[in-house]
Amino acid sequence: MLPLPACRRTRRPLPWLLALLLSSGVACAQTTPVFEDQTAALGIAPQNDAACWADFDNDGWTDLCAGGAVWKNNAGKGFTRIAEGLGATVAADYDNDGFVDLFSWSSLQVFHNDGGKAFTPIKLPELPRCVSRGACWGDFNGDGFVDLYVGGYEDWDAGITYPHLLLMNEQGTGFRLAWSEERTRARGVTACDFDQDGDLDVYVSNYRLQPNLLWLNDGTGKLQDVAGAYNAVATSEGFRGGHSIGACWGDFDNDGYVDLFAGNFAHVDHRGDQPKSRFLRNRGPQQGYTFEDKGPCGVHYQESYASPAAGDFDNDGNLDLFFTTVYGTASFGRKNNPVLFRGDGRFAMTDVTAAARLAGLEPTYQAAWADYDNDGDLDLVTAGKLFTNQGSGGHWLKVRLQGDGKVVNRSAIGAQVRVRLKDKVLTRQVEAGTGEGNQNDLTLHFGLGDQTDPVRLEILWPGGATQTVRRVRVDRLTTIRFRKR
Repeated sequence: MLPLPACRRTRRPLPWLLALLLSSGVACAQTTPVFEDQTAALGIAPQNDAACWADFDNDGWTDLCAGGAVWKNNAGKGFTRIAEGLGATVAADYDNDGFVDLFSWSSLQVFHNDGGKAFTPIKLPELPRCVSRGACWGDFNGDGFVDLYVGGYEDWDAGITYPHLLLMNEQGTGFRLAWSEERTRARGVTACDFDQDGDLDVYVSNYRLQPNLLWLNDGTGKLQDVAGAYNAVATSEGFRGGHSIGACWGDFDNDGYVDLFAGNFAHVDHRGDQPKSRFLRNRGPQQGYTFEDKGPCGVHYQESYASPAAGDFDNDGNLDLFFTTVYGTASFGRKNNPVLFRGDGRFAMTDVTAAARLAGLEPTYQAAWADYDNDGDLDLVTAGKLFTNQGSGGHWLKVRLQGDGKVVNRSAIGAQVRVRLKDKVLTRQVEAGTGEGNQNDLTLHFGLGDQTDPVRLEILWPGGATQTVRRVRVDRLTTIRFRKR
């Protein structure tokens, strides 16, 4: 296990102020960390387009692909552009050579990572015409290589629905088109092994009041839509579906089962209120991993909500939510702005945007979390800017998983890690696609609050193998490699 550089903290309260806070019953843990716009200082220009975090050169510092450009992270002190013209991307190591590659869903092109120095397009099979707004990587057939699910969107004026595509990896040598279907008008695509059976399932956010899809995987890459049967459509009474743009997986109540947040753009028109954004609670094995629709849970209404991203920005152990908007001014002249919601671990969200100094952000589909400066707290790229988290003082742990490239894909996409604390189970998954076309860092981040003792990690690898790692010290990065028993 390699320790990270010393964790930067916010300034400690003066003794008299600390005493006042304690005597008044105010918990220091609820102090909201603030974000500072470091875009110019870091020499980076992440255009207001979908963002993808990944360590492309394996130097231990996560890099960024945004606005079609790859930005190399120079030890957290600045960024250098090393490639451009790639489009909007998601990242995974498709050929298991140890370097993370890119798929541009905006141009339907895979780019091979040439040792962290350049990105070369590879030949793909002939594909049906498709316009996409999002895709995700995942080993859908269990062969140890990541495949691609690509959502098909629309040409509204021409009345065209573009096909969804499933591209299966040919052992790292290329891809074949396994399936295509003009099914729904997809926006975001994101995958999770929500039923913990060892294979990745796919959630597709659909627009135009069409029902969202929950593709249940049989382990061989054969997908069955069970959204209706599992109560995962994310709609309300009187509607078949909503205007979903992006969704994100996350264990929002810390019970060890991965839940789902579905983000809905929602007009108010002559038919009444369209379906609002909502949390879907995973009810676990006793209820067949079906979902309970919890409703908005404090995510207050804005018409033009777009792409959500989940992460524990204040290191208290509870997942929080950043949620963007399409418009700055929506219908009836109402202002819309991206919002940062703090989670309490019980499906109650509180707007802390102003306290975190993120108020007034412009419209964007860009939202992705990563600890780019390796200080133990999550930073945020959104609206074409990079915001540095100034820290909460809470403890943390970062976990980097690596597959063997044979049984488990090298990027460990689809793996889950659980940390059991006294009163909760923290669950994180390695995912390559969230919200609408964005991607959080592949390194998992756990906020641990006041936990100082070593913790135990329980890992569920793709394919179903499990592993336990005991007495992992906190406030550091640990790397865990899969080894077949």
